[in-house]
Parts: sequence; C-alpha cells; structure tokens
Amino acid sequence: MDNGISFDALLPPEMARKAESIGVRKAEAPALNTFALSIMAGAFISLGAVFSTTVAGGLAGGVPFGIGRLIVGLSFSLGLILVVVGGAELFTGNSLIVMAWASKKVSTAHLLRNWLIVYFGNFLGSIVTALVVFLGKQYAMGNGAIAQAALTTANSKVHLGFVQALALGVLCNALVCMAVWLSYSARTVVDKVSATFLPVAAFVAAGFEHCIANMYFVPMALFIKELDPETANKAAAAGKLDLSSLTWADFFLKNLLPVTLGNVIGGTVFVAAIYWVVYLRPKPEVPEW
Repeated sequence: MDNGISFDALLPPEMARKAESIGVRKAEAPALNTFALSIMAGAFISLGAVFSTTVAGGLAGGVPFGIGRLIVGLSFSLGLILVVVGGAELFTGNSLIVMAWASKKVSTAHLLRNWLIVYFGNFLGSIVTALVVFLGKQYAMGNGAIAQAALTTANSKVHLGFVQALALGVLCNALVCMAVWLSYSARTVVDKVSATFLPVAAFVAAGFEHCIANMYFVPMALFIKELDPETANKAAAAGKLDLSSLTWADFFLKNLLPVTLGNVIGGTVFVAAIYWVVYLRPKPEVPEW
C-alpha cells in the first residue's frame, strides 16, 4: 500500500529545491535567532577543533602521516555534525543561500545580512569557546602535547602566503558545502551523519583552510602564547617552533582574510552556482511551430 512516505534518499533535483527553500528560510529568519544560532555554530566547530587538537596531540610519533591526518580529520567532523543535526547557522555552509538568491527568491540585501550576522556570530562563539577551553587548561593535558599541537597548527596557518591561503580556502568550502548539500538528501539522522563526516575529514586531512575553524585554532594558540608563556615556550622548544609571527595582526591579515574570501568563492561558485545552473535555472521556452 502506497501511503506517500518514502525512506529513499532525495535525488539531486529535489535536493536543489530543498536547498532553495532552506536558503529562503535562513535569509528571512529574525536577526536575533540567526545570531544566537551562529554563536552555537561557532562553538560547535570549535568543539570539533578541540577534539581534533586533542587527538593530534596524542598521535605524536609512530603513526604514518596519512593515517594520522585521517584520524584528526574524522575527529574534527564532530563540528559539522553538530551544526547539521543540532541546527545552527554556519557562515561557510550558508554559501548555499546563493541558490535561492540566484532564483530571485532572496534579495542581495538579505543574503549579505545573513552572511554578516552569521560571520560575526561564528567568531563570537569560536573565541568564547577558545577562552573557556584555555581557562580550563585542557591544553595542558598529555604533558603539554595538546599545547604543542595547538601551537603547531596555528603557527603553520599564519605562515601561509595570501594566494595559498585563498586557494586552500576555496578547496575547503567546496567540500564543506558538498557535505551540507549531501545532508539535504538525508531522511534520518544517521543519513545526515554518514553524508557529512567524510567530506569534512577529507578537507582536514588534506590541510585545507576553514575560516570558522581558524577562529578557534589561532586564538586558542594566541591565548596560550600570551597568557601562559611558560607552557608556550616549552611547547615551542619541543616542536622547534618560531612563534614570532603568531600574532593577532598576522592572524587577521595573513590567514582569516584570504581564507574567508576563498571559502566564499569555493562555496558559492563551485557548489551553489553549479547546482543552480543544472537544476534550478529557468529553462528557455521552446517556440511552437
């Protein structure tokens, strides 16, 4: 008996229509709700970063490079799983609102309003989480191994060239938006988790750059460097790190700016725009003869 209920995953044309309707809902949501949910998303991504940094600290020595990166990436996947299943507003994933904008169901003003609110909400959620983790001295676990992993990760990020950081940002958000896109096919929570974790694990393992994750990674390392110099110096010595370029100015100008631009390009151009053209673009009228 057909009751109209299907447990099959949605197919791409249906996913595109779902992405469009979700984009409209996100763009038209009250600002306070959007801001609150964006703070949550910043915290969720930061919790994934805490998890992955802890795992990275425990992998020192004896683990093949690729296997270690895979394990770190899988642990970081917690962040987007919390966003997708728990419900939150993530700047990078909201690149898909462009599909509704291209269909003229969302105005440019509403699109930019959403991105601006969510970006700063994500930053607030990330920085507060980093501060709370620092105050809890979680980074001191493993005899300083976590602190060393945190400082190593952040230090490598501020040493990227502008074009390199931008390119890594493009690649990252193409995968993040694909993870969100795949979750639109899901019928169950298990479907969403299954669709989400591999694209995220891939971008982390490959060393791509995510602006919201970096809002945790780099400030956390800066808190350690500036507020606990003894631990920072020990970790730097153990890892042979030069932390002179690990500054707030270098974070904003050499990492966050190019990575954010790359994330926007990767999500809007290489995912949202392509799927809109294929599935939602108005079809030209065929003249009748």
